[in-house]
Amino acid sequence: MDKFANFISYLKQQNKDDFYIDLKEIEEIIKAPLCASAYKHPAYWSADGIHSFADSILECGYRVSTDLKNKRIRLYKVDPNEPLARKPKSGGTKRAPRKAKRRKDVPNPTKSQVEKYLKKWDKLEDYSTQEKAINIVFKQYSKNDKIENILIKSSILNDFYSTNIFKIYPVAKRILSLKIDERLKAGDPTLVDEIAANKIGGKKLYLYSFASKYCSHHNQLEFPIYDSYVEKVLLYFKGVDQFFDFKKEDLRIYPKFKNILIEFRKYYKLDKYDLKQLDKFLWQFGKKHFPKKY
Repeated sequence: MDKFANFISYLKQQNKDDFYIDLKEIEEIIKAPLCASAYKHPAYWSADGIHSFADSILECGYRVSTDLKNKRIRLYKVDPNEPLARKPKSGGTKRAPRKAKRRKDVPNPTKSQVEKYLKKWDKLEDYSTQEKAINIVFKQYSKNDKIENILIKSSILNDFYSTNIFKIYPVAKRILSLKIDERLKAGDPTLVDEIAANKIGGKKLYLYSFASKYCSHHNQLEFPIYDSYVEKVLLYFKGVDQFFDFKKEDLRIYPKFKNILIEFRKYYKLDKYDLKQLDKFLWQFGKKHFPKKY
């Protein structure tokens, strides 16, 4: 019998849409210890056709968001309009994906490359000074329980990062309604997608990059920033090195985006760098090698 069967039965009996459960409690339900990866690696909880436990959870209608620092996971109901991930069909030989052509002008991500761009960052007077100013404001108005504080922070981000949100008040009101402070502290990656989903002037808007920046400036080590330059770098190295199996659209689901960054860091042996340092490297690297075409 599958050792996870008891937990799947437990999950099917739940009527909660969104809840946390400690890993120890899962072990009590399955009457067996979880493997070490369940405690250390967010990828273990990724429903990708490889991790069978996570796939089974998804088949019950739940997605997983990890909070491994506190030895727990968050389970939340899948959007009914969102297709479930499918396991690869068994049988037959799976053809390996064809690698993309490597560009001679794009160096591999290495420690020396990261160090080079971290030093460059300190010399980017406009960007580094701007970030220091933002951090001062976010430290002064660290709580998100007053609309005025949220408006100040949102307006500054919108201006400094040119996120082009034409009406910031509904965004601030949305953030206030989510009561985000505990989840920011816990590094809950599902929070970014919730902040991103907005409705302004009767029109649905998905402010993904803004939402990642808003969370990042509260907790920089747990919330890496999504940016189009970062996306281009990850897609390029996925193509040439196949460092991790993901689709382009996965980068727009924040828990997956964060996990892809962690896998990128692991593959290129950059584990000594935190996610904020990786942010600075990837943004500059992408801007240089994958510039926007106007």
